[in-house]
Amino acid sequence: MWLRPINFIPHSTKIDFVAFRFVAMALSVVLILGSLLLLPIRGLNFGIDFAGGIMIEVRTPGAEADLADMRDKLGKLDLGEVALQTFGSPNDVLIRLQRQEGDEGADQRAIDKVRAALGPGVEYRRTEFVGPKVGAELIRAGTIAIVLSMVGIAVYIWFRFEWQFGVGAIVSLLHDVVSTVGIFSLLQLEFNLTTVAAVLTVAGYSINDTVVVFDRIRENLRKYKQMEMRQLLNLSVNETLSRTIMTSGTTLVAVLALYFFGGEVLRGFSFALAWGILVGTYSSVYVAAPFLIYLNLRRSSPKGGGDAVEPAKARTTKASPAKAG
Repeated sequence: MWLRPINFIPHSTKIDFVAFRFVAMALSVVLILGSLLLLPIRGLNFGIDFAGGIMIEVRTPGAEADLADMRDKLGKLDLGEVALQTFGSPNDVLIRLQRQEGDEGADQRAIDKVRAALGPGVEYRRTEFVGPKVGAELIRAGTIAIVLSMVGIAVYIWFRFEWQFGVGAIVSLLHDVVSTVGIFSLLQLEFNLTTVAAVLTVAGYSINDTVVVFDRIRENLRKYKQMEMRQLLNLSVNETLSRTIMTSGTTLVAVLALYFFGGEVLRGFSFALAWGILVGTYSSVYVAAPFLIYLNLRRSSPKGGGDAVEPAKARTTKASPAKAG
């Protein structure tokens, strides 16, 4: 006896997503404007990568580094933000401390405290001070990376589909990126290079979901030439709904596992991804697709193909039985 596949989302869903476009538009405007207002008011809680600080490279000879024990010891020194991560071999650890307030000797005193806390069994290979100028350069480089990625995605969508799809994709991407940065400003979560990588990942994930919906819309535009645009968009989103929900859901489960069990180093990265998956799925359904209504999207005929009829008006022709002669 064969087991039937489990359908979490029925294939015959007929949800009128476009009917909620004004509510979704209002919510999106609140998200974007709120995020843009938060940036100058609250700002971002820049990590050591952007704000500057102290970087200490150490090695634990003969044994694998115990990050939990080292983090516990350094956390008791009251030096502010402390980040540890291994690189290269399990014996090599990179320790990052935030800039210390006070006179010029404050940073050196912080290094002395670290040395005393870790004890003599640690080899110190490199100590560097990251100034605010380097942080400013990293901020500029991170911003350029995000902007160039969005421009590249827009160009791809423009050539892959029509210009209207490219505009819809950019609006959706701006919605996702700006709201992700805004939630970090609202909650004052640490914003560092890892977060920039998460934002770029969110942009890629969101556009992948949007392209799937756009591809079905383009296919249905060629297939159902007499169908009203609102009905066609609803049909396309419903046809891809199962794929959208299942892909986003399974990815979200993995990201939540990283958030809860991946440790402090991955917490900001996984939070950005989790938020990006949720808001990216929302924008693909309620922002990118309904936005096409206002862009005068034209219908193109497939090469060598004839006109198709709408599903509700499709006719079936039965062959008449031949009469016996």
